[in-house]
Amino acid sequence: MVKNNQINKSKDSNKPEEIESDGSFKRQKNRFSTPFGDEPGQLPVEAGRYRLLWSAACPWAHRSVIVRKLLGLEEAISLGTVSPIRPKIGHVDWQFSLDNKGEDPVLGIRYLTEIYTKTDPDYNGRPTVPVMVDIKEQKAVNNDYFTLTNYFETSWSKLHSQSAPNLYPEDLREEIDAINDVIFHDVNNGVYKCGFAASQAAYELAFDQLFNRLDELENRLSTKRFLFGDFITDADVRFYTTLVRFDIAYYNAFNTNRNLIREFPNLWGYVRDLYQTPGFGDTTDFEAIKLHYHLSITINPNEKNDKILPKGPDLSVWDLPHNRHMLSNSEEKFLTNEK
Repeated sequence: MVKNNQINKSKDSNKPEEIESDGSFKRQKNRFSTPFGDEPGQLPVEAGRYRLLWSAACPWAHRSVIVRKLLGLEEAISLGTVSPIRPKIGHVDWQFSLDNKGEDPVLGIRYLTEIYTKTDPDYNGRPTVPVMVDIKEQKAVNNDYFTLTNYFETSWSKLHSQSAPNLYPEDLREEIDAINDVIFHDVNNGVYKCGFAASQAAYELAFDQLFNRLDELENRLSTKRFLFGDFITDADVRFYTTLVRFDIAYYNAFNTNRNLIREFPNLWGYVRDLYQTPGFGDTTDFEAIKLHYHLSITINPNEKNDKILPKGPDLSVWDLPHNRHMLSNSEEKFLTNEK
């Protein structure tokens, strides 16, 4: 059991640390951000050395698992999975209750906080996924979800499978980074700014930013199969993990209820196109998503309300034809660099 009961508590015990005085949600900074690479001070790229910890419910973690699979890094980086239901233990945490004996079989921990405080005894933020753990050192080394997929795509290239796609082409990196930043602030984190807002003004500002951006991206995808044309890039992975959770979780749980994604013709076809692509749909766990967003505590450990798990929606619609290939000049979805 984790003994540090001061984790993620604010001066007002009923108010999470990440809620500002105006009621807006400001996401905490990532604690472990050392890059992977061959330079002094960087994390060495070694097969079998690291374990990626994730929750199937979490969009930030899901993006790293998608890229890990697409690039063929599954043998090089092992995977540990926490339950979508957070434990009620006085602070916000993730637990390994899905595993035998309730602990990760490689790291021997029951709660994610254990690896965070073992690495940094003074850590008092929320323990987050994804996090890369150095198995040899038994320490968390990188939980920077914003750059982790880029490290997989670049620094880890020597361990890619022979047919691994090029998700981060050099000639598009500046543009990919730019749209990733926009999608992060207005969409990926935008749904959380709606859901965790503690004032009407903060909620409405985030709501308008979210749907203004979705309208813009709906228009962009009217003439492009993917965000940058014929091929899937890192930006599509990041956008997908929010879109696939939208109707089943955010629409109701986070009050992002102007439209369902299935009411946007282009976004709906686009997200189904990705869902039906190996690496995307087969790593998407709708049951875990529903359990987390509708039944679990989120960033407030003091939540006490009884919750109901929605029975729907109908998931068979995700396999309906999308016809997005009509916008493409290529039969392939991925740009590849054959080795």
